[in-house]
Amino acid sequence: MAAPFQTDHHVVPGEVEQPEPGIRIVTAPNAGPMTFTGTRSYIVGRGEVAVIDPGPDDPAHLRAILAALEPGERVRHILVTHSHADHAPLARGLSRLTGAPVLAFGPHGVGMRPALAALARRGGLGGGEGADRDFAPDIRLAHGQTVEGRGWALTALHTPGHLSNHLCFVLEDSGAVFTGDHVMGWATTLISPPDGDLTAFMDSLRLLQGRADRIYYPGHGAPVQDPAGLVAHILRHRTAREAQIRAALAEAPDTPAGLVARIYADVDPALHRAAARNVLAHLLDLVERGLAEAEGEPGPGARFRPTPAAV
Repeated sequence: MAAPFQTDHHVVPGEVEQPEPGIRIVTAPNAGPMTFTGTRSYIVGRGEVAVIDPGPDDPAHLRAILAALEPGERVRHILVTHSHADHAPLARGLSRLTGAPVLAFGPHGVGMRPALAALARRGGLGGGEGADRDFAPDIRLAHGQTVEGRGWALTALHTPGHLSNHLCFVLEDSGAVFTGDHVMGWATTLISPPDGDLTAFMDSLRLLQGRADRIYYPGHGAPVQDPAGLVAHILRHRTAREAQIRAALAEAPDTPAGLVARIYADVDPALHRAAARNVLAHLLDLVERGLAEAEGEPGPGARFRPTPAAV
């Protein structure tokens, strides 16, 4: 089955889009291999509004967000899905100018499962690409907590996986969810340990799968018009990738990079480094489930092999 991704998305950075009443989008000028057409900042509501994911610390993007407000409008809350540098840093500048508090699950690294936290403490995993380690919200949001403004309510869903502090935001009574980098319409999500956690990512996908949402507004790319179909595809894709990795390990033990060379033969070599981080995430998940083991300390340079239980 072909991947249901939309890769022909075209935007003009700084221009305001209004896909439906009560939602405005301003795209940051940071297009690239990992950000696609740029970070999507969302303005929710009218009059008293929320801004979701202000984006990178870019003065031009800050001006564009402020210009998207109507005369007399007030930013009441600034919500951040996760602490990556293309989503979070501008929150502080926007807060200083508007007086609105910054809300998120917590600082970078908060929410990490004990197994990944232990690996992180031992070191050697690498990772941490693009983290905004200075990010700290004014108000921490728990799973299921709702933030309200005039005519709108946003409920936080803790969806770790891409990052341990990742949140999605449900716009109540609308069928819309702002999914950050957890589910995107243009590509699969990078899972880079130890901040990225495949075990948590799969659980977070199943959390969304149990809902009946109408549309997703992701952190990059076009709105997702078939949320259930895309989530099902991503779950199948990750399950199939695990099967490939296990089959390759059964043939011969290997490192994450070695496995990428064997099973990503048709992928642009420029993407192999990111692919190796995803493969490492799968391997750590297999180790935790007793289906693989590392020869020495688990990490990007280690050779992995199946356990007897996996054969």
